Amino acid sequence: MAFESPIDLIAAGSKNMPLQNRVDAFGELIAIDARGTVLGNRGGRFHRDDRTLGRRRHASRTWICCRLEFHRRHREVWGKYYTELFFLDEVTAFSAGHRPCFECRRKDAETFAALWPDPPNPGRRARAADMDRVLHSERLHGRLKRKHPRSIEDLPDGAMIEFDGFAWAVRGKSLLRWTPAGYRERRRRPGGIEVSVLTPPSIVAVLAAGYRPQWHPSGAGKRL
Repeated sequence: MAFESPIDLIAAGSKNMPLQNRVDAFGELIAIDARGTVLGNRGGRFHRDDRTLGRRRHASRTWICCRLEFHRRHREVWGKYYTELFFLDEVTAFSAGHRPCFECRRKDAETFAALWPDPPNPGRRARAADMDRVLHSERLHGRLKRKHPRSIEDLPDGAMIEFDGFAWAVRGKSLLRWTPAGYRERRRRPGGIEVSVLTPPSIVAVLAAGYRPQWHPSGAGKRL
């Protein structure tokens, strides 16, 4: 899907205000100038006609992450049909509770589904609807981000945690501090502590089973 950058699509009433279409590691929608490397949506349209947001933050429980370009398709971001969202990378999309799209990222989606823990029908890959049902219960607590306590030593690469008031991605023996523009700080992963995990447990299990998420260039290869 070929899309314009979120910073090129300006909300009505202002020539300098970017759309509130960037997703942070906590799943919140923010308006910033920094570009994302991954596209996604939350099951349809939930923005208003003036391309601003009300209280809604999703249209359904189908939260997906997509390619920025696919078959040279072009869309008007925040037009009639979808509230397009942008992420720093797939690690961030996973933290917010999005899964790979079965249309534009078929191979990744099939791999993800094959690694899904405890599928309803053993011997068959998990269905999208089944995964969406589980993920929706794992990513939200009412309107708030659901966090999951877990030992930091048990987390695989690509899991995101809240630590010292910031979001950090696990990368080998390191923690990489998330920012909207990239990973800006690295520290050694501490041991023997429990942390609040932002990435839903089912996605953590998929990562632990061997799924390799797409990293922003600022985080790729940064392992101790």
